[in-house]
Formats: sequence, C-alpha cells, structure tokens
Amino acid sequence: MHKTTPGQPARTSRTRFTRLPIAAAICLAMTGTAFAQDAAQTTAPDATPTAQKKVATLGTVTVTAQKRTENLQKVPISIQVLGTEKLEQLHVRNFDDYVKYLPSVSYQSAGPGFGEIYMRGVASGGDGNHSGSRPSVGVYLDEQPITTIQGPLDIHMYDIARVEALAGPQGSLYGASAEAGALRIITNKPDPSRFAASYSVGIDSVAHGGIGHVEEGMVNIPIAKSAAIRLVGWHEHDAGYIDNKSGTRTYPSWGGSISNAKDCTPNSLLVCTHQAKKAYNTNDISGARAALKVNLNDDWSINGTFMGQNTTANGNVASDPAVGPLALTHFYPEKATDKWWQAALTVEGKIGNFDVTYNYSHLKRHQVELNDYSDYSFWYDQLPYSYGTYIYDNSGALINPSQHIIGKDHYTMDSQELRIASPSTDRLRLVGGVFWGKSVHDIEQRYMIDGLSDSLTVPGWPSTIWLTKQTRVDQDEALFGELSYDIIPDTLTATVGGRYFRSNNSLGGFYGFSNGYYPGSSYGVAGCISPTPYHGAPCLDFDKHVKENGSLGKFNLTWNISPTKLVYATRSEGYRPGGLNRRGSLPPYKSDYLVNYELGWKTTWLNNRLSFNGSVFQEDWKNFQFSILGANGLTEIKNANQARIRGLETQLNWAATYNLELGAGMAFYDAKLTANYCGYTDASGNPVTNCPGAALASSGSQLPVTPKFKGNLTARYTFDVGEKEAFFQAAMVHVGQRRSDLRTVENGLVGNLPAYTTMDVSAGISHNSWSVDVYINNLFDERGQLFKYTECAESICAAHYDPATGYGSPQYPNGQTYTVNTQPRTIGIRFSQEF
Repeated sequence: MHKTTPGQPARTSRTRFTRLPIAAAICLAMTGTAFAQDAAQTTAPDATPTAQKKVATLGTVTVTAQKRTENLQKVPISIQVLGTEKLEQLHVRNFDDYVKYLPSVSYQSAGPGFGEIYMRGVASGGDGNHSGSRPSVGVYLDEQPITTIQGPLDIHMYDIARVEALAGPQGSLYGASAEAGALRIITNKPDPSRFAASYSVGIDSVAHGGIGHVEEGMVNIPIAKSAAIRLVGWHEHDAGYIDNKSGTRTYPSWGGSISNAKDCTPNSLLVCTHQAKKAYNTNDISGARAALKVNLNDDWSINGTFMGQNTTANGNVASDPAVGPLALTHFYPEKATDKWWQAALTVEGKIGNFDVTYNYSHLKRHQVELNDYSDYSFWYDQLPYSYGTYIYDNSGALINPSQHIIGKDHYTMDSQELRIASPSTDRLRLVGGVFWGKSVHDIEQRYMIDGLSDSLTVPGWPSTIWLTKQTRVDQDEALFGELSYDIIPDTLTATVGGRYFRSNNSLGGFYGFSNGYYPGSSYGVAGCISPTPYHGAPCLDFDKHVKENGSLGKFNLTWNISPTKLVYATRSEGYRPGGLNRRGSLPPYKSDYLVNYELGWKTTWLNNRLSFNGSVFQEDWKNFQFSILGANGLTEIKNANQARIRGLETQLNWAATYNLELGAGMAFYDAKLTANYCGYTDASGNPVTNCPGAALASSGSQLPVTPKFKGNLTARYTFDVGEKEAFFQAAMVHVGQRRSDLRTVENGLVGNLPAYTTMDVSAGISHNSWSVDVYINNLFDERGQLFKYTECAESICAAHYDPATGYGSPQYPNGQTYTVNTQPRTIGIRFSQEF
C-alpha cells in the first residue's frame, strides 16, 4: 500500500489485493465469491489546498489472457486474478490454497500433484486414472501447458506474479483441454533495471498433527544494462494430521489375518506389516527456479527459465469414517514422489508494427507411488466366488491375498507456439499463430501379492498378479487467431476467433494377468498379439491409434459504455480430444464439445474506489466423456450424453476507506443432465439416452463435484502503529453441497459432499523492509469434505452389509468409503524481508 499525505514524505509498503464478500461489503448477499484484484491505494488532495484527506483507489491489474498485455477491466472475459500481494496475504503455498479462492473452480484432490480441476460446473467426476480422458481445464506455467493426465504440477507458490483463472471455453486461443477454462500461473521475470532480493521463513502447527516449516528466497541480479538473472529457491515441510491406526483384517477364504501394529508378532495365520503411525501424511517439497532475460535491443528480448521441484508425500490424505475422524487403517507402504523440471524459452520482438512471440517449453515429470490396495482384495473376497481362493503359493497353499501397488508415471511434454499481434491501438487488430504440442506418458503399474505362485505371476515380474506397461502419446497441432474491429472507435468492438486443430493419440503396450491366472483372456499374456517383449513386459497385447481434426469458433461484441464501464456478449466453443479405451471390446471415445453463450460486464465506480464485474451464461455440453472403474478395476470412458450449465458469476472490490479494503464475489451454477444417462453407447460410439430399463442417471440430475453456490469473503484493515504499519485480515470461503457421483445408485452408496464454511484470519506488522505476521487457517477446525472415493467399484466396496444374504462385510456395515477433508486448523508465524 502506498500512502502519501501532502507535505510529508511517502512511505511505501505493499500494494493491496482484495477480495471480500458482497454480503459483508455492502450487505447484498452472504454469498460472495471473490475475484482478486490488486488494489493500490493512493492519495489525492482535497479540492482545497489545505485539506489533508487521504483517498483510496483501486489500482490497475494487467493480464495476458488474450495473448496481449491488457488492463483486466478492459478484457471482455470472465477472469479472476490473484496477484503477488494477494497470494502472500492469503498465505498461498500450493494448489489447494489458491483454488479455494477461485469461485469458478472446483476440484478433487488425492494429494499433492494428484488433483482434478473443473470449472463452471463442467464436471462428470472421474477417477483420475492414467488411462482416463484428458482434463477439461488447461493449466499453464507461463506459456506452457502442464496438464498431465493424473493432475497438473503442484507448484510451490513463491515469487509468482499472478494466477489467472479464465472461466468458460478458451478454445480459440488455448485449444485442447481448455474446454471449460484455463488456469495460468505466471512467474516473476528478471528485471535488468534494479537489484532486488527477498526471503521468508515460517513455522506452523497443525491441529491433531505436527509442526511444519517453510523457507523461501529470491534474488534478482542485473548483470548488464540489458540483462538480469533471477534466482528463486524454496523448501517446505508440511506436517501430517492423518493417523494410520492399528488394526487387523481377516480374509474369509484364506482364514488368516493381517495386522499393521508396530508390536505385531507374525505366525502362520497372521502377517505383520508394521505400518501404523500417527500423523503419517507428511510432505516435503524442495525446488528452485533460475531465469535469464536479455534485451538484445529496443525491440527484441530473450527470456530463458529453468525450474524444478521434488515433492515427497508420505501416507494418505484421506480418512475412513469407520476408523475415526482423520484416521484410517492401512497395511502396506504409502508414499508418492513427484519430480519434475521445466526448461522454457521465450523470444519477443517486432517485425514492422507487429509483435512477434515464440515460445518453446520442455517438461519432464516422474512420479512414483506406493499404494495399499488391500481393500480391493478384502471386498472381493466377501463375494460368493471368494477372490482369495484363487491366490496361492508355489506349494498350492492359500496365502494372504492382499494387494499393494508400485506405480511409475513418466511424462515428457514439449510445446511450441509462434504468434503475431498487430498494434493494440489499431482499429483493426489481429492475434494469431500456430501451436504444436506433444505429451508422451510412460506407464508402469504393478499390482503385487507377496509370496504369489510363479504360475500366477506375470512372467519376468516377481509377485506381480497384474502389470500395466504402456505408452500413451497425445499430440496436438493448431492454427488459431482472433480478429477485432472497432465498429465505433472506443465504443463498439466486434471480435471473431477460430482454431483449426488436429490431434493424433495412441495407446499401446501390455496390460493384464499371466496366462496361469486368467487363461483364455483377451488381454494379458493370453491376449498377446506379438511375441516380442514390450519394454520388459511379456508382449504387446494392445496397440491402437485415433486421429481427428476440426474447428472451433468464437464471436464477441463489446460495448464500452464509458471509459470505466463495458458490457459484452460472447459465443465461444471449447473441446476435449477423444481417445482410446484400453479394453479392446470398447470403442474409442469421441471428443466432447462445449458451447458457451455469455453476457458480461466490467465496471468501476466511485472515482475508481469500487469495481463490480460479472457474467451470466449458458453452456451446452455435448456427448461429454465419462470415466468409471469397470471390470477388473479397468477405467472405461464413454460418451455419456448431454448436459446444460447455467450460471451467474460476480466479483466486487471496494476500497471502502483509506484503511479498509473489501472484496466480494459469488458463483451460482445450475448444472444438469438434459438427457438420460443409460451407461452405454451405440455401435458408432454415440450415447444411448432412451434406456430400456432404469437410467443410471436421469435427465435433470445435478452434475457432480460442483456446488450450486461457492463464495468467499475477505476484508483487510491496515493502520499505523508509530512508524510501523499493522493489519488485520479475515477471509471466509463457503462451498455448497455437491454430488460425489453422477450415477444415482453410486452417489447413494458413497453419499453427497455436504456444504462447509472455513475462516482464515491473520494479523501482522511491518516496518521499512521487514514484516511479521501471524495467521490461523481454518479457524474453527471445519471438516470440509473435498472428495469421496472407494478403492474398487462402489457396488462392491461401498456395499452396505446385509445379514440376510451375507452380502458386504459386518466389519464395515455401511461399506468402506474414504473422505478427503480440508486441512485442520493451522496456526503459523512468518517473517519476511525485502532488499
């Protein structure tokens, strides 16, 4: 914040970035969901020269959502922005922290780096499996798409310029997997004009858990008048709060038990795994970024960035209500490592009056997971055919049938984009270019049973009852552009946009059992189509390709009513590429498309003290892709049917007084099926909506994951304490009730996700270059439910126990469903300094 009193020297601290509830701000509604906008406060002298009155105004927020640098208030898109100061003020460290402040965004998370993102209610759910369909929301790090199948990069949020959330289809400029919108993480760039450095250290305590800490630092070093480097580093330790409690599990077919107790003593019918531990879901994150900028001359510059991060996540973030709150009982090691690095190059310059930009990015990501999968073994052993009777050792004796998983996912992603932009002051303006992107995903999944017979083991892979060894390639090419014309200069502008795309996707390799376990199968060793080993697997039993091409369109009409107020109307399209089902009996799934009709407004009032933006829209979702766990736990993707999403999004920022900043916003969604979901397609892959029996989900059913309302409120009050500046801040987030599954029966078994409200508060003081603040996140220790899931098909793992038939398990009378909750109350303190 920059305060100036006439006749006194200026004292500078941070610019304000606020978001707060409409309800609290101006008593309009208790449902505010915020949009962030940097609010810089300045002083203006009163009409009389002797006045000393200080006046607050909102500052300008610049974005690059339309491939140009523009004022947020002049961009006819529903866009939410969290800038550097707001990210710091809200103590944002990771994906979970910033997404909760974006009203248009919903998500499911199974831990760091394993999040599924949805926008504007365009959500069918899904299991996030490596063979699933591509995400409907594109995530970008600077200019590179970083949207991998199992979740985007979970980047530590330090020295970040801003996060931009572009709601609605972004097909013309961003293409594939930006069907419902895009999230853009923009890093701070080197600055040749000055030296700068900063660091921050903090420590926190998690209720029901342990102690965490974080260390961060940045230095910006000019190395010439036209060049600079920027070095950033961080380390974070997140305390655990989920207890892996001691317990046993008995298998009916084998007759023996397993125990995770630390003091367990094994015998012939008791297997000890010694995995019980308190607060076992700790995370350690370390990373760095190095960037170089060279201004070759007044017109051309080169920016190069190298960035990497290593995350080690122990345990599981979910809890089992049958065991207790924030607790579960698991028997085998659970750990995930996520290592990635990115190299990016951006060249910017001018050819004549046209701006030219070339971007190249290369990303490598390697994830390794260890997972307990004994639930699958236990629940299928309850069935009449007793899964465990097929699991034996080399002597033929039945053994502990518990499964555990070693999974490895290696991604290589490359993208290139070349675009041009005509001068922004021209009456006729053009942004256009070409794009090429390729993602190669090497998949290895071993489902293991200790002591398994050689005859039941996949050849060459000891103790492995099931092996997935596949390579998935997703390649995209596109020609895109947008053309704008000022029908009436400075008043009425029309924009047309389009994208022609081609995609080429393939999936091939080995998946399945040994011939001894599943003779006569159409996959696995029995289904080999080539005798040649495939990357160490016994053979190739699956190899398919699918190609497609098409085009997307956009039309926008913007009316600048005045320099501070505009309204716009948009029709835009987005798509998500089709792909392949690895189960050979299923046809490929087709692309799904989203058509958006939107009316929006961007306005500022009260001499730039108040901004009020919003939009109303309808989106028609055609033949949307829907993923489920089918037989043998294989993901199946089918084009389900049609859906319609209607919504209202608003955002408000108000510099109420020189000391008080308020922000408000809200997002209401009515997301429903417009046809029955029968669960299968016709011979051409088109969804069947006239069900011969009961529909799996009937027309009018609410789409899952997204609430009908999501909102947040923030307020920040600053005041002087002698020569120092102090503040109080409060931020409230509300998320409405959500369905956990699109299908009626499965949603009934797993249950809805109830509404919840969380409150974060903080206070601090700063002086010259240093600041210290204390914060409490989730002040009331709310157990907000983010995600529910089962380890196998819901009809098996979530089955309620029926004493009459013996179906289900008396140990879990209501089935076994896991819940991922909001992090418990966290109290922390942070010290920061800038140079």
